Amino acid sequence: MNQNFTKLAFTESVKKFQEQHGSRKSYARMETSGDKYVLTNREITLIQSRDSFYMATVGENGWPYVQYRGGPKGFLKVIDNTTLGFADFRGNMQYISAGNIKSNQKAALFLIDYPSQQRLKIWAQSEIIDPNKNSELLEKLNDNSYKAVIERLIIFKIQAYDWNCPQHIKQRYTTEEIAGEIGRSNPDILKSCCPDDILNENNPKASKQ
Repeated sequence: MNQNFTKLAFTESVKKFQEQHGSRKSYARMETSGDKYVLTNREITLIQSRDSFYMATVGENGWPYVQYRGGPKGFLKVIDNTTLGFADFRGNMQYISAGNIKSNQKAALFLIDYPSQQRLKIWAQSEIIDPNKNSELLEKLNDNSYKAVIERLIIFKIQAYDWNCPQHIKQRYTTEEIAGEIGRSNPDILKSCCPDDILNENNPKASKQ
């Protein structure tokens, strides 16, 4: 079948640039490397650990649009090894991504783990689903602990994915990640610098006091 990202990303214009800059031979070999659209444990682990990702869509006028999507950790759900989905929360009500998906189902997702300098690119066919008409899917994608208005459900059927090299990814850490590291090495510091919820999450002893 040989379904991998090169079939979608390496257009003739891209190949010409690769030829000009000396990378065409190695990437030509990549084009015959076989399927890469079924998620493995490596991809699933990264997806489930993210609290944000970037989503690119294209409008009727041909202009791309990239949107930041955020939520509780793991809000982008792995439905099966070729399908992802998330509950789309109410935002500024511009509906650019939603409108683009209605007119052109192609989407690209970009997930980054800054501390480990990993990034995963996913090409997908997307679909908008009314949460009022699919209670079973809503139950799978909803997170009751996160207080936000769900306006729609968005599903991604994965067509291909690729791991990027770690070059130029700057390491960044969330408050929770920093607190977790401090909690393991010097938990007393947390008591003076962190909110109670972060303190208790990253220092089990503190939650019992």
